[in-house]
This record gives sequence, structure tokens and C-alpha cells, in this order.
Amino acid sequence: MSEQQQQRLIVGVDKFENIVALLLEEAGFWVRRGFKVALTQDEKRQIGKSSAPKPEIDMLAYHPGRQELLVLEVKAYQDTPGVKLAQMQEVHEVPTGRFKLFTSDLYRQVVFTRLQQQLLELGQIAEHTQLRLGLIPGKVNQGQSEALRALMQERDWFFWSPDEVKAKVAARSAQG
Repeated sequence: MSEQQQQRLIVGVDKFENIVALLLEEAGFWVRRGFKVALTQDEKRQIGKSSAPKPEIDMLAYHPGRQELLVLEVKAYQDTPGVKLAQMQEVHEVPTGRFKLFTSDLYRQVVFTRLQQQLLELGQIAEHTQLRLGLIPGKVNQGQSEALRALMQERDWFFWSPDEVKAKVAARSAQG
């Protein structure tokens, strides 16, 4: 990939994340991007990755009225086929692959517990805040959006499809 292609990709990713953040803010969420979760050595050993780097959450979206924190994977997925249903259906004991929070129950539990503790210590969420995993992709592999939505609903995870994001942007544009 050329340097120019890489730069275009970075701009596209930032633009998509900016749009998603704006839409979430308009829906009543406080948004924070690129949050690193500081797992302890014991927690890293517990998940089977003693030398793992700090997990980075793409976007946190907190709704104070609902005391809900969305822990979001937000990616434009430009120049790729997009999110594939099969990737989201994988199950791993030790976190592996691109969608670790989605595919490893143990990893998700450990990361969510530490994340909640960190945010409580920072005074950024209330004690009874519910954490909810979510995905907002800019692209889903052909014809898999509804199956992906069904999977996300079945697991009580948050999901905005690329078409929903486009519709929200269009509605916002129509309002002026």
C-alpha cells in the first residue's frame, strides 16, 4: 500500500469515527475515543496472555440517563470486504483475532471488569452503570448485515449497520 493510500485510509477512518461520535452525542451519549484498559499482570495471566498490550477500546459512549456505557468497536473497514458474520461467530478461550471482545467470554469479562473499575475511579460513570458491547462498522460483508444484526440482538449487543449510519446522516442533513 502506497503512502498516499495509507493517508487516505487514515482520513477515511477518522471521518467515519467523527460521524459516529457526532451521531451518538446527538442521541444523548458522552463519547470518548481510544480508551486503554490497564489490565494487571494477574488479569493478563487469567486470559492466557501474560505479555498482552493494554486493550484499546475504539469508542466509549456513556448515556447518563440510562446509566449505560457502550463499549464500541467502530471501524470504517474501507478497502476491505467488511465485517464477516463468521468472524463474529467464532469462540475462543484465549483471545485471538480482530474481534476479541466479541469472541472470548473470559476476555470480555476481565476487560469489562477492569474498565468499569477504571472509569469508577476516574468518576466518569456511576456505580450501577451497565456495560454493553457494540459494533458500528462502516462496511459489512455482502448480504450479511441482517444476519449480523440478528446475532447482535441475540447476544444483547449494540449494533448500527452501515445502512443505519447512512440513514442517520441523511436524516441529520435533511434537518439542516
